[in-house]
Amino acid sequence: MTLTQKFIKIAAFGFIGVMDVYANNLGNIGRYWKLSCLAGATAVLLTACGGSDRDNSTEPNPQEPDPISSIAFMADVHFHDVYGDLKNSSFKGVPTADGKFATIRTMYAQLTSTRLFNENYFAFRAALDDALAKGVKFVAFPGDFSDDGQPMNVGGFQSVLAEYEKKGMRFFIAPGNHDPVSPYDNEEAGKSDFMGLGGTTQKVFANKYSGCLNAEADVVCTNEMMELGYASLLKDLGDYGLMPNAKDIHWETPFSHYKDGKYDLETAKAQAGLDQRSYEICKEGEGGRFKQAGYTQCATIADVSYLVEPSPGLWVLSVDANVFVPTDKFDPSNPSQSGSFSGAGNAGWNKMVTHKRTVMAWIADVSARAKAQNKKLVAFSHYPTMDFYANQTDAIKGVFKSGAFQTARVPEQATAAAVAATGLPLHIGGHMHFNGTNDYADSQGNYLVNVQSPSLAVYGAAYKIVNFDGPRKVDIQTVALNNVPRFDELFPLYQMEYGYVQNSTNSDDIKRRWDKGILSSLNYGDFTSRYFGELSRMRFMDEYWPCEMKDAAMQLNLAQMLTMSQLSTYVTYAQLAELGDSAPLKPTASCLFNSGTAGTVSAAQFAADWAQAEAKAKTLAAQQGVSFDAMAQVSAYTFYGDFHRTVYAGGLSLNDMGKERVEQYRLLMDAFPAQTTAPLMVNGKLSDANLVSVPFQHQFKQVFSILRGVGSGKPSDHFVVDFDAQSLTQTGSASLSFN
Repeated sequence: MTLTQKFIKIAAFGFIGVMDVYANNLGNIGRYWKLSCLAGATAVLLTACGGSDRDNSTEPNPQEPDPISSIAFMADVHFHDVYGDLKNSSFKGVPTADGKFATIRTMYAQLTSTRLFNENYFAFRAALDDALAKGVKFVAFPGDFSDDGQPMNVGGFQSVLAEYEKKGMRFFIAPGNHDPVSPYDNEEAGKSDFMGLGGTTQKVFANKYSGCLNAEADVVCTNEMMELGYASLLKDLGDYGLMPNAKDIHWETPFSHYKDGKYDLETAKAQAGLDQRSYEICKEGEGGRFKQAGYTQCATIADVSYLVEPSPGLWVLSVDANVFVPTDKFDPSNPSQSGSFSGAGNAGWNKMVTHKRTVMAWIADVSARAKAQNKKLVAFSHYPTMDFYANQTDAIKGVFKSGAFQTARVPEQATAAAVAATGLPLHIGGHMHFNGTNDYADSQGNYLVNVQSPSLAVYGAAYKIVNFDGPRKVDIQTVALNNVPRFDELFPLYQMEYGYVQNSTNSDDIKRRWDKGILSSLNYGDFTSRYFGELSRMRFMDEYWPCEMKDAAMQLNLAQMLTMSQLSTYVTYAQLAELGDSAPLKPTASCLFNSGTAGTVSAAQFAADWAQAEAKAKTLAAQQGVSFDAMAQVSAYTFYGDFHRTVYAGGLSLNDMGKERVEQYRLLMDAFPAQTTAPLMVNGKLSDANLVSVPFQHQFKQVFSILRGVGSGKPSDHFVVDFDAQSLTQTGSASLSFN
């Protein structure tokens, strides 16, 4: 039984414990509310009983503007200030033609990272301009709004927001695993991949980095690259929801308690400091009231969750879903030392339900009050609350390498159940740079919709606009960012980098070579698509795909894949080498287990087998109105780029492929035999005794099934959520589909 499942099964005792702690925070009326809930304590954990001492219902007065019912969500901006001030006279950045200094990362660094570092600076401004033009007044950031919470980048982020605040916009943030990277400031942090003079690389680190302490000549030292912890971020970014604001009707935290349940600004301010917003967390779970015998490595750290009502009737719930678990290295006398806490990236809501039980109870209370008071409630955090791979996670785990596509970050089914049991109706998440929607309904009538907002820093760059039509129905629109002004502003510097690595004979520089074609990108959408192609080639194929599958995916065009799906032959992998250039697939020897059973092979016989399979493939294509010759023009590079683009962008990627290629993939999805045979594996390698057709047909049937699943998930472009009907309905112009 997992920790999450244990948490859900605690039933009466666990529910009473959670609500007891929570009610103690609320005061006398809160304790009365707790007692009123006990009758239902044997129900699913955290199901809200309704009501509390927090009577926050407010009637808008005639002087107030019309209530605002829409809010935009821009996840994973990863803002890096490309013209920031490093505050170091020895290196100001790379000079530009117009007299600026660009403090950017190299193109190679971008093409091997799951996010862009530089062009998202321009995409962020484009998104804000677009939202402003659409009349959006409120914008929320579900974490990772900065690169890594560095002063230069946080300051640049603030400057941009200040500019748009003057235009009438307001902003709300939730922390992500990049901001903060750890609970405390890290003065040893930095980056080794800034672009240096002439296209070289430059190390830039904070002052306590070993290379700075040792005065190493190749390191630029500045605390503009330190990583800020909770206290520093709260100080710098408090105006963006993290602290109470006189403009708001209501504001609270999981630890707030207002006299007689009535909100007042001065009390909110007095309770907003981190000393009032901290909890005990242990290695095994939440401490404090929940501490059990045997709990170890306990620490007190901040939680900066908050609920704000910025407009009458609109409740925006920001959940700090960072869970920093103390490690064995944690020392209470020096909690800020490096390595004291595990990173939050793989924890998310799976750990929320065990290590932030007070916050979970608060979410249940907020949800119950929102329903009772007819509020329009939307929650956001950095992490997804349920499967974000269109329920393809198990299939992905079964086909690809262990840990591929970061499946460790997928919430367990029991986690989704626990979050739904709080009564929360709508959650907007980020973290995975993924566009998608999923929902969960339980037997108690709870219905939770999780919307994954894409990153602005990857392929499929987009943001979401949530528009309420009353508390029980919401319209959600995905706004793609294909056209971004100034997206190519830094291209001359990349040209300089390209020239440097092409001419260098240094082995490290040679490894940093990349395809210059990306500098011919027509717009931001084209640029991010090419970026994902290179990211796939330079990283994903090695990192995610088993060796023999990588060989096939990187060598076969779509026509050859269709032919392989129809192939019947007695030729083995061991015999392919004898076929020379006539073999469509040339496996890497190190991918195979040598069975010692090669034998001889007739090239003529294999050619006949291939011709027969190709004839079947052409017939299938003709029956579906698909050009076999056109499929031959779709390269392996295009295929595996499409696969990864679809995994991340969902249905949005299909529109970029176009109708013809979608039909080609649909043909492949249906072409494989109904029954396939699992290939023989020995010591984790494909045995070369396997017939050539067997591994491909078994493995790639699953690959194309996954492609269909992630490309044809639940509505994620423009859709309506009806919480009463528990439905998701596509609206507007629908994306292309594999179905």
